[in-house]
Amino acid sequence: MSDVSKKVSLGTCFSIASVWFGSHAGGGFASGNQATQYFVAYGWYAPIMAALTMILLGLVLREVMIMANTTGFSSYKEIYYHLFAPYTKLEILFEIYFYIIVICAVSACLAGAGELLLEYGVPYSAGIVAISILTLLLVMFGANLVAKASGVMSVIILVSIFIIYISGIIGRPEGIAQVFTEMKSNNLPGAIIRIFNYAGFQSVVVPAIIGTSLVLKNKKACTKAAIIGILMNAIALAVSCVMLLGWYDTGADSYLATGNTAVPTLYIAQQLGHPALPICYAIALCMCFISTAVTSVYGLIPRFQQSLKVFQKMDSRKSAFIIALLAIVVSMAFSMVGLTNVIKYGYNYCGYLGIVVVIIPFLTVGYKKNRQFLKEHPEYIGD
Repeated sequence: MSDVSKKVSLGTCFSIASVWFGSHAGGGFASGNQATQYFVAYGWYAPIMAALTMILLGLVLREVMIMANTTGFSSYKEIYYHLFAPYTKLEILFEIYFYIIVICAVSACLAGAGELLLEYGVPYSAGIVAISILTLLLVMFGANLVAKASGVMSVIILVSIFIIYISGIIGRPEGIAQVFTEMKSNNLPGAIIRIFNYAGFQSVVVPAIIGTSLVLKNKKACTKAAIIGILMNAIALAVSCVMLLGWYDTGADSYLATGNTAVPTLYIAQQLGHPALPICYAIALCMCFISTAVTSVYGLIPRFQQSLKVFQKMDSRKSAFIIALLAIVVSMAFSMVGLTNVIKYGYNYCGYLGIVVVIIPFLTVGYKKNRQFLKEHPEYIGD
């Protein structure tokens, strides 16, 4: 019990914040499509919306981390059982939300890879099928290798996009100035809904945060981790919005005018005059899409193997193949509508579900239960 009141190092808090950042800064973020639909389309509000979204999600994840550390629970099932008690059957709502958003995430990865291949002359449908087959093969025979390589790929993609962000801002000051001079904006109530919606589908990081945050031990450490995470994610998302705003609707060569809205960051990279940059970015982004798809599908396998009797009686290799195949086929079918539509509809509805299943419960019931526990056990407040 004495351990919970000890001061937790800043490095430990940073590592937990990095789990959140790693989940957020994936292919959807790096493509620019996500930020365009959720923020940039609303004009100069965009960077402010991005920051408010991450503050909202940070408040939610802080309650998640506090609950995990005060209860000692390391899985989302246990946390949700505690959160919704005595109405414990409600925990299935997060299970439904999680499965749906994983399928949407895999669909977005397949669609994003398809859009990238389309830029280099590969028909969209053919690209989707090829990437789907590659994903299935990697799930069955190379998932561990992909998991080990995903960290390196994430670093490459982050370096690439930040070079593009900075170069895009420097190379388009007149476009950015135009946006903030004219103060064009669209639909403030819709922008507020988008803030909650984005935080809702980004709540998919909750299981990872629960599983890794037990090292924080007390409330103050959880607060530090949440603040660091908010700063990391808000700055990255806001900077991306500023860059995208400068190229969104500011002339004949803007990506809205030229129809390059599927992967706008690639289009911008191609306009910056550095031939190697768009190639390196495209390769890293495609690898990032594949990595996310493989790890997402691979993560579904043990869940279904353990929960469905039909798979419990089956050879594990056979059941793994069937589960992976079904997940990829469903994702592939959805991805055929295009990356923009996957994000517009799939993430959108998952976001609304996330508001109901994650955002509201943790900021109301979760907050109340955490405060009550800390009142009764002040040693968990920390130094």
